[in-house]
Amino acid sequence: MAVKRSAILWVVLLGIIGVLVAAWVDGGEEPLRPISQPVELPEGTL
Repeated sequence: MAVKRSAILWVVLLGIIGVLVAAWVDGGEEPLRPISQPVELPEGTL
């Protein structure tokens, strides 16, 4: 039994849409927070 080309196309399109929806739901903007920590520099570098 052969699978129709249009059926394969629909499955691929639904897969792409599913990935895009998952990325949209899960990938919202997150607030930026400062990253600061002391860093030791070798003597004589400044």
